[in-house]
Amino acid sequence: MKNIIAVNSNTYHGFSIDETLEGIAAAGFRYLELAAVRGWTEHIMPDLADEELDRIQKKMSDLGLECIAVSGHCNLTDADRLNDFRDNMELAHRFGAKYINSSTGEAHFGEDEAFTDDVLIKNIKTLLPDLEKYDLVLGLEVHGEYGTGESLVDLVKGVNSPRVGINYDTGNVVYWGGGSLMDDIKKCVDDVVFVHLKDKVGMDNSWNFPAIGQGELDLLGFIEYVEEKGYKAPYSLEIEHNEAFTMRDKVEGDIDFVNKVMKESFEYLKEHKLI
Repeated sequence: MKNIIAVNSNTYHGFSIDETLEGIAAAGFRYLELAAVRGWTEHIMPDLADEELDRIQKKMSDLGLECIAVSGHCNLTDADRLNDFRDNMELAHRFGAKYINSSTGEAHFGEDEAFTDDVLIKNIKTLLPDLEKYDLVLGLEVHGEYGTGESLVDLVKGVNSPRVGINYDTGNVVYWGGGSLMDDIKKCVDDVVFVHLKDKVGMDNSWNFPAIGQGELDLLGFIEYVEEKGYKAPYSLEIEHNEAFTMRDKVEGDIDFVNKVMKESFEYLKEHKLI
């Protein structure tokens, strides 16, 4: 049985939830990782009215889409943000997700944060009852200060729960960690519970994340390796384009570009019998 391949709705940063759902479904995908990242991509949020959340769920159903994960980034080093993350867990459960992903700090705009494993381990352990309550697995993302999978291993082992593992981001290990994808994954594969499948142009910290299969990463080799090691959880495509496109206000025609990238990614995966 093939691993589920979903799309992270952050691929449609700056676009409405309706444009996002329609584009993903039209490309041929059936599974979603919905973004609930305050101040960044707010496709679903805990403080949205029940009527709006119900409307989104109905639209997903009408389009044949299923939510398998929520991207619910919060600063897990800050005890004051843990209740926000609990709200995101409840939201993920409402949408039927089995995974919730977060970076250790704020996913964006968190340059001044301080990180210690001890604080993170303590804070994450307080979330375990809620992960059990909502039947969720927390994926700690390769991102920011923890820019490699290897850097997250001690953190995951310190929490010591099957509910917590690594959300391995194939592009971030290069962008944030300055590492080698295939070298790094071998140091952490046993702790990986979720994968952000992201391609990259340039083996540096340039923001250039194209359609899957159009970058320089050996994603096919990565998939073959992790599945040989027993990985059976989902992959979630995340395409962040380039910085100028992602950060600017969207204009007419931009949605067509993202939809084209989505379709090209689907066709690449289909060509290689991954979907």
